Formats: sequence, structure tokens, C-alpha cells
Amino acid sequence: MTDDELVPLPADFADRFEQEARPPCQLYVISPAQIVLPAFTQSLKAALDGGPVAAFQLRLKDVSDDDVLRACEALLPITQAADVAFILNDRADLAAKAGVDGVHLGQGDGSIEQARTLLGANAQIGRTCHDSRHLAMEAGEAGADYVAFGAFYDTTTKPSHYRPTPEILRWWTTLSQLPCVAIGGIFPHNAAPLVEAGADFIAVVRAVWEHEGGPGAGVKAFGGVLGW
Repeated sequence: MTDDELVPLPADFADRFEQEARPPCQLYVISPAQIVLPAFTQSLKAALDGGPVAAFQLRLKDVSDDDVLRACEALLPITQAADVAFILNDRADLAAKAGVDGVHLGQGDGSIEQARTLLGANAQIGRTCHDSRHLAMEAGEAGADYVAFGAFYDTTTKPSHYRPTPEILRWWTTLSQLPCVAIGGIFPHNAAPLVEAGADFIAVVRAVWEHEGGPGAGVKAFGGVLGW
């Protein structure tokens, strides 16, 4: 049972409080689950040339640790040259070995405290919180640098039965200055409600890598909703 089912969040919750100004919503690009090197280096360069990207997450599935480290070695210089944060999914130990900027932890990927010990005070540590206000509060108390909610829409990238509504973003940004990420099936045509609700970042996958015009066009397509 979700938090919303236990204690429903009033639709006008955020309206009861004065909202503090936050920076404009930014784009957080996540890799496909499988990549081919060196070809993907050009795809990443094209994506980052398409418009402002705040962060890139490498999220590879069913590959060896050595493959992850080789991918980090090939891709990190590209994100560094573009001043884009490089976040590794799941593995704080590999993030430390690769020297990337941070790690994104699912609920089963170890503690935030352990990741902080491995990566240091300046690392960016994110935590998946699904549709749970309780998990988000726990992550903030444990020292996460951002929390991620989703999937907001149907997605084939990482199927999820969690379906938070934009109200969870309004709730979070009313109570906390910690950044929040909206993820799950987000494309230019459906991103506006999440941006308007207060998402600090929108995380995207297929909208970039499967765009018919290529990854640069995929990033550029978010310019309208993000106000570039």
C-alpha cells in the first residue's frame, strides 16, 4: 500500500504554503540499457550538443563490471568537456573506481551512508523513491543529494507499477529544498505537467536515444517545455 493510499495528499496541499523560488527545471539524460562502444561516444556527444543537459546517468544492465568501467572511461571525458555531471546507476563501488561525479541508488542498491563513505562529501547521490513520500523523507534524512519519483507515465525502459501524480512533486518542493527528479515515460508532449508541478529535473531515455532525428534532436525537442 502506498503513502497516498494510507494518507491521501490533499490536492491543494502546496497552495496552503508560500512557495520559495527554485531554479528552472533541467534535463537529466539516462543511457540506454545497452550501448556499443566506440559508436555511443558520438551519440552522447550529439545529445549534449542538442541543448542544456545537467546530468548524464550511465545505466547498463546485464554487463560485467569491466564493461561498466570501460564505458565510464570512454564517456566521462565527454561529459566533463560539456560540464555535465556523470552519474553511475546502482554501483557506488564502481562509481568510486571510475571517478565519476556520483551514483544513483535504487531501494536495493545499498545505503546512502555507505555510498557517501565510498564517494566522499562532494559526490552526487540520488535515491529512487517511487511514489513514496516516506522513502523520500528517509532519503533526505540519510543525506541524499536528490530524490527521484516515478514512473509518472507508462514506460518500456524500466517497467514500473508505481504511478505517482504530479502532486507528489508539489508536496516535495513545498517541504524540501532538496532537488527532485521526475522519471518514467517522459517525452516533450507530456513533460509540462511535471515541470509545472515543480520537478527540478526530468529524466529521459527513449525521448533522446530513439528520436527519429537523432539524440541531438531528441534533447533539443525539450527546449520548448524547459524554456530554452
